[in-house]
Amino acid sequence: MNNSIGKEIIRLRPIIEENFTHANWEEIGLITGGSDLISGHSRLFRSLSFGDEDYGSCVLAVLRRISESRPESLQEIQDYIDSTFTSIESTYISAKPSEKKITFAPNVFSIPQTEIHPNLVALMMPYDSDFDPVQKAIKEACIEAGKDCLRADNIWDEHTIIQDIFNLIYRSKIVIVDFSTKNPNVMYETGIAHTLGKIVIPVAQSVSDIPSDMKHHRALTYLNNAEGLNKMSSDLTTKLKNM
Repeated sequence: MNNSIGKEIIRLRPIIEENFTHANWEEIGLITGGSDLISGHSRLFRSLSFGDEDYGSCVLAVLRRISESRPESLQEIQDYIDSTFTSIESTYISAKPSEKKITFAPNVFSIPQTEIHPNLVALMMPYDSDFDPVQKAIKEACIEAGKDCLRADNIWDEHTIIQDIFNLIYRSKIVIVDFSTKNPNVMYETGIAHTLGKIVIPVAQSVSDIPSDMKHHRALTYLNNAEGLNKMSSDLTTKLKNM
């Protein structure tokens, strides 16, 4: 395998890891002729289904097998990603510019006169003292990954809280949303983040708390105890660093 192919596999890995479902893999198999290579991997689909830590290495292994069989398959995979995710998936930033863009002028919010900060992470979660340990664990993960993390209640720049929230989401590159307890404000804020094209990382104490429209996204689930929060913080650090 030459160096350029290896670099392309490494570039594709986090995009696929973040976005692909079982069905996407099946479609890639049909497009590239690599169905047997995909289904024949002993861990790929299990790791995907259970969110196992070795899923990324499984993705690398399968991409390598496919490229060794047909080097042109990597370009076919990139074309598939561009056509499938660019227009609908806010957590994917395409290597190619989108052919279609929209311009909108909100009448509920004012557009901030500020730049987007690449290291700023916005945290959207229930404002409840029970979530203080969760907030601490998430902020520790951001610090470990070299990111700045803010929640809207850390800010008081505007006359209305919703404008402060919009400003924070607008300025951030990544938005972490905690769907635990199905908080309606978090749902609303997630919609804003998706519309603005932000990288959204969902977390939740239970998969059942995640809205049905979001269940195709891979979320970090956690137990709200010391051990569970430590694991969530560690997993989140890894995810942020990979981004």
